[in-house]
Amino acid sequence: MEVVIAPAEELAVLAADAVEALLRRRPRSVLGLATGSSPLKVYDELARRHEQDGLSFADARGFMLDEYVGLAADHPERYRNVIATEIAERVDWPAEQVAGPDGLAADLPAACAAYETAIADAGGVDLQILGIGTDGHIAFNEPGSSLASRTRIKTLTRQTRVDNARFFDGDVDKVPTHCLTQGLGTIMAARHLVLLATGRHKAEAVHQLVEGPVSALWPATVMQMHPHATVLVDEAAASRLQLADYYRQTYASKPDWQGL
Repeated sequence: MEVVIAPAEELAVLAADAVEALLRRRPRSVLGLATGSSPLKVYDELARRHEQDGLSFADARGFMLDEYVGLAADHPERYRNVIATEIAERVDWPAEQVAGPDGLAADLPAACAAYETAIADAGGVDLQILGIGTDGHIAFNEPGSSLASRTRIKTLTRQTRVDNARFFDGDVDKVPTHCLTQGLGTIMAARHLVLLATGRHKAEAVHQLVEGPVSALWPATVMQMHPHATVLVDEAAASRLQLADYYRQTYASKPDWQGL
């Protein structure tokens, strides 16, 4: 696991660099897309590179991490709509090439199985963008999630609903109680994981992710077992890291050719 500590704006550039390098090398790459606040600056940077530098998503595939259950198709916080607004419609990404789990399906378990099949049929995810919750969840894999889990329905914790209430006019009662989410096993099958976290409120989760024991109580810790995981954090989110100086030294000494 590589840990990079830098200002938030620089983190977004680094993540966008990894996406751009992948797309320039393999235009038909498969990207994993996160929602929430963590990836927004990354999407802004990618949209800028599309507009100014001709970065193309036309041949790429995209798979979302998760989706709320039961939100109307036109609800602005439905994650399919969020991804369309934040990145897909800002670049040349055909709508049919960006997929998410179907939170309005009549048969939710069947929809989850179909989503797993779709990811596999696309060849798997090449680069997965991730955020992390204050309780250590990635996607909507709440504490207690199986480390081998696959796409399934989950009940959101009260803390997650409180954290996400800011997207629902501050009203936690408007936040759905259920979601469909890629499992930890699904996420771990991606070839490169790029997680972003900023702010002191993420510091404990980042500490557990990087330096704590692998545990279902902190689901993101499963990333410690991934062969190519990158954790991008600002100084505030890194404030609980015991080995922060070592991570800074390691990154400062990294060969320029290596990339993330």
